Order: sequence, then structure tokens, then C-alpha cells
Amino acid sequence: MKEFFTLKLLDRFQWVFNRSDIDYKMMRKLLQVKFTMDGRRVPTIFQQNNRKKVETDSNQYVKSLWIYVLFGLFMIPFILMDNNYMFQMSFVYGILIFIISTSLISDFSSVLLDVRDRNILYPKPINKKTISAAKAIHVTTYLCLLTVAIVGIPLIVGLFRHGLLFFLLAIFSIIFIDIFVVVLTALIYIWILKFFDGEKLKDIINYVQIGLSLAIMIGYQLLARSFELMDYIIVLEPEWWQLFIIPMWYGALMEITLGNSVNNFYILLALLSVAIPIISIWLYVKLLPTFERNLQKLTYHGKVKYKKQPKYKEWFMNIICTSKEEKVFFRFASLMMKNERDFKLKVYPSLGFSFVIPFIFLFNVFKTDSGFEPLTSKAYLNIYFSLIIIPTVVLMLNYSGKFKGAWVFKVAPLEELKPIFSGTIKAFLVKLYLPIYLTLSVIFMFIFGVRILPDLLLVLVNACNFSIICFYILNKGLPFSESFDSSNEGSGTIIFLTMLIVGLFAGIHLISTLINFGQYIFIVISLITLIVLWKKAFNKSWKTLYS
Repeated sequence: MKEFFTLKLLDRFQWVFNRSDIDYKMMRKLLQVKFTMDGRRVPTIFQQNNRKKVETDSNQYVKSLWIYVLFGLFMIPFILMDNNYMFQMSFVYGILIFIISTSLISDFSSVLLDVRDRNILYPKPINKKTISAAKAIHVTTYLCLLTVAIVGIPLIVGLFRHGLLFFLLAIFSIIFIDIFVVVLTALIYIWILKFFDGEKLKDIINYVQIGLSLAIMIGYQLLARSFELMDYIIVLEPEWWQLFIIPMWYGALMEITLGNSVNNFYILLALLSVAIPIISIWLYVKLLPTFERNLQKLTYHGKVKYKKQPKYKEWFMNIICTSKEEKVFFRFASLMMKNERDFKLKVYPSLGFSFVIPFIFLFNVFKTDSGFEPLTSKAYLNIYFSLIIIPTVVLMLNYSGKFKGAWVFKVAPLEELKPIFSGTIKAFLVKLYLPIYLTLSVIFMFIFGVRILPDLLLVLVNACNFSIICFYILNKGLPFSESFDSSNEGSGTIIFLTMLIVGLFAGIHLISTLINFGQYIFIVISLITLIVLWKKAFNKSWKTLYS
């Protein structure tokens, strides 16, 4: 079995583990197996872009770290700023917490919630402290690699820009941030495990992961709103809710130490930066035995309950679906999007972002335009930002954690493939996009008035057109028929380019508002385009599908 640098490094400190009643030799073997298996696991952010067999002697997670290095470069402008440490370092730590948290949720939840150790190793004559230590070092190793990849270059820049004390204090803060993020995630899972079990528990964990991803983004925006530019000087107006913004704790610590700005508010934030992680570790250690016991609940799968389709849903489906086959695949795609946990974890945070982003840009309009008048403003066009999720979701419709079941498509008595594709796209628009669009529309009409109703209708038609265009560009196979580990090469670039089409739609829409009855003319043109696209885009055969 392959040797790893981490294990060679741990060998130098094996006496520490042995003195702590941990069987170091056994822990080393467990870690060796875990690291070997990691070479076969593809991280969420960097999936293999072809169907070739993954090399078992190369760690795909390590290969993905260059992407995090690029993310870390966004910190450098803040590092190079003048010495307003509270502002600049709060942003740096905010970026760090966002990236670490989302990576921890997407790639390491399976490690924190792994029941295989309990089922396979606990019956064996292995010290439980040894198993727990192996799990902790496993997560810590990759968390350290991730953190170094993100902050390595920015910290070197900070060393030359602000000096050695800045560098050392930043490392201290980053260590505490890593500890707090890991422990906080584990504590959330402990709380959930205490009250729920089986399939319900897995669903709740899935939604917590989604909600946490969304909360992190909203919190980052809240961080930005904490600072006001007054006469080109960055000023912080202390508010009670800022005590809950974690990056500001460590920004205050830097400001007190290096900026010599000492006040009661900064002192309180700095105390939180040290006290809360320590308290959270103490809580985690206390609750760890309960956590390990409750992990067994994850092995309970519960009973499958079948619910009859409500009449109003059946009626609505009869209206939007033109054939029995299309109804079948509409219902099938709806159930997949509702029940597929991997799909929800990858897609639902994007849905939340698409709901929040229009309001973020709208808020910027409120802040920068002193003469803002809702009854005449065209700021409602920010609703087009809700369309940015469409390429991502349409691409994800190709993939599934249960992709091996795609053989059902080939045995189905279908003369053509069009009902499969059209039913799936309609399910996406109705089940995922339409709720977001309707909620945004109600709020925007409350702000801008009923006058924007034709514009909102035009946005909906353009969203349908954009969905079909994305399907035509991004769809390469049957829905839910590929593994999440086999994303198509260059998909990120293609998704970015398709988003330019959203800008084109919004630009034409803006021009149409300058012409009498322009919106109505654009609606007619968009509807005609939709009819043509709908007839042409889904006409794929078995021969052309994989060509």
C-alpha cells in the first residue's frame, strides 16, 4: 500500500499518540486505508471530466487545490489595502469561512457522518479512541491542505506588506477559524441526530447543508453592509447583530493588535474570537459519545410511503403536458428532483442564491441612487439575475447518484425521445424555477407596482426560452443517466458563456421599454421563438443522442 507524506510526518510524533492511550500503529493503518480510498473519491468542486478510469494512485482532492489557490487570489486586494485591519481582514476571513464551510459541507460531511467505522471497526479489538483519532486526523489533514491552498499566497503578500506580526496573528486567527467551522458543523449534526432518525434525518441533514450554504452567502453580504463609506473613509457603525458575524471577531483582533484601535466593542469581538471556539470544542468533546451512538440512526431507512397525487396537481399537469408519455416523465423528473439528495445538495443552494441576488443588486440601487423612484425606475429588471441558476440546473439534470437505473429509459416502449426531454424541462421549470419566479414577482410588484406585470410575463417567457437554449447546449444524454463524477469537460466555461445570453435578454428588454408597446411586441416575438425552439430542440433520436 502506498506511503503518504502525512503519515511519515506523523511518525515523528507517534510518542504523543501512544502517551494519549491511542494505538499509533493501528491508527496509521486506518489512515493509510482512508487516504488510499480518497484517491478514488472525486471532490465536488473538481469532478473528472471524462469517463476514463480514475487513477487509484493519485489523490483527486489534492489535484483540485489549484482551484482554491485561484479563489485565494481574491483576498490579495484586501491584504494590500491601507491599514484598516477591521475592514480588510473581516473581508479576508469572510471569504475564507465561506470557502472552507462550503467545501466542508460538500466534501467532508460524509466523513463526519460515516457509520462504516462504527459498523466495521467497533466490533474489532480496536481502541475507540484510536478510531476517533484517525477520523479527526483524516479531516484535519485535508482541511489544512485546503486552508494553505486558499491563504498561502495572500499570507506571503501580507508578510511583506504588513510585517511578521501580521503574518503570525493571521495564522493564529485562521487556526481558530478552522477549528470553529469544523466544530460548529459537527455540533449542528449532533443536535439533529438527537431528535431525528432514518430517512427523515438524512433529509434534514441535506436541508441543513443547503441552508448553511445559503446562510453563509447572506452573512457575507451582511458583512459588507456593516461598513459604510463616509467621505471616502471606511467607518464601522457598531450594531448588536454584528456580534453574530464571525469574520468581524477576527478582524477586531487584528485591529486591536495592529491598528491600535481599542474600544469596548472591538474588545468584545476579539474575546468572542477566542472564547467561542474553545467553548465549542468543549461542547463537542462532551457530546461526542452521544454523537457516535446516534450515528447508528443513519442506517435506518424507514418505510416508503406512497401518496396519491392531489387533484389540482393532476389538473395542472394535464394542462401543461401534451401526451401521456410526457406526463410520465414530468412526474418522474419531479420525484427525482424532490428525492435525490445529491441533486438537491448541488442544486438547491443555487436556487437560494438566485432568489437572494436580485435583492442584493436592488439594494445597491437603493444605496447609490438618491433619486430612486419605484413608480418610474427600471430596477425591476434585476429579476433577470434569477435566471443565472438555469444553466447549472439544466446541466445537473444529466446526473444522478442513482444513474445505474437509467436502463429504464431503454426498456420503455417509446417511439421517440422527445417526451423524456420535454417532460424533464417542464418539471424543472414548474417545480424549481416557477416558485422562485412567482415569489420574486409578488415582491417586485409590491415595490414597483402592478405596472411591471407585462415585464414580469416577458421575463417568464424569456426564462423558458433560455432553459431550452441551455438544454440544447449543455444536454448530452438522457436525464439522470450519468454519475456526478463524470461532468463534461469545460462545462464551467460553457455555463459562464450561456449566462451572457441572460444579459442579452435583459438588454433587449430594457430597449423595449423605451418604445411604445415595446414590451408587448417583445412578448409576441419571445412566444413565437419559444414555440419554434420547443418543436426543434427536443427532436433527438437514439442514434444522435450519444454521437
